[in-house]
Amino acid sequence: MDYFAAIDVSLEQSSVCVVDDTGKIVREAKVASEPEALAAWFAGSGLKFTRIGLEAGPLSQWLHAGLMAAGLAVILIETRHLKAALGAMKVKTDRNDARGMAQLVRMGWFRPVHVKTVPAQEIRALLTARDLLQRKLQDVELGMRGLLRGFGLKVGKVSKSKYEARIRELAAGHPMLEPVTSAMLQARATLRAEYANLHRMLLRIVRADAVCRRFMTAPGVGAVVAVTYRTSVDDPTRFHKSRDLGPYFGLTPSRYQSGEVDWTGRITKVGDVMVRAALYEAANVILTRMTRFSTLKAWALRIAKHRGMKRAKVALARKLAVVLHRMWVDGTDFRWRKTAA
Repeated sequence: MDYFAAIDVSLEQSSVCVVDDTGKIVREAKVASEPEALAAWFAGSGLKFTRIGLEAGPLSQWLHAGLMAAGLAVILIETRHLKAALGAMKVKTDRNDARGMAQLVRMGWFRPVHVKTVPAQEIRALLTARDLLQRKLQDVELGMRGLLRGFGLKVGKVSKSKYEARIRELAAGHPMLEPVTSAMLQARATLRAEYANLHRMLLRIVRADAVCRRFMTAPGVGAVVAVTYRTSVDDPTRFHKSRDLGPYFGLTPSRYQSGEVDWTGRITKVGDVMVRAALYEAANVILTRMTRFSTLKAWALRIAKHRGMKRAKVALARKLAVVLHRMWVDGTDFRWRKTAA
């Protein structure tokens, strides 16, 4: 008899449910959310598992690696599919979630999620930390502008290098604003220094990566866009067609069709938010700042003429995802013009 299991992961303890090939619940338990504890529980059950389902989440890749090392057939399941499938349950508990997941794993009604390699996970952690520091730096700078504005002190347009001097000039002599802005400027200086360290680390990684350097031959694609795209795709061979990258990153229009109703909506926005934002930024650079001609830009400008600039940027971001994948698979640099037949 075949046995299937599902793990509903929580921070401290995970709910485990085991069913047989008829859907009957065989075993249930609460196990510590550690790879060793889960592997020991499955080994001690005395059952041979055909599949073990694990919902994609913050701890999932770590648990997946540990269970795979223990020789278990573990798969990651798409979170959106689970939410849609289990949404009909009126009583939501970890135990019920594990039961529902086990039935989905048994019937095969799920979409497996690609497990990123360790180097890709490490670079993604670097990108996430860099992005976090950048946003906090912007929050501190905007916060100081807001504080001073309440006293009628306007910072105005000022460069990054002259920002600190301008803030000190405005707050000088004020018994409360001067120490407050001094503390915030110290925090800003620390954030800028640490952000610069992470950015330099990212640039060193890009310089040593041949794939990222090839991506950067395309217009609008810099170091951040290249490494973000590379770590998200991770393995180009898992996509059979390059045009599958558009839907994968949520850059294709949504559609609803039922009976006589058939409408097309905005883009789905599923998948990796970081990559989607990076591709859109690259498309914006191509259409608004890039002066060198390319057939890619000409194609996007034709769309902008008939459908508007915003839709053209989304279409160009989708096209760029396809082009970068084809460059990766073929091992070729970007071609600015069409080659002769």
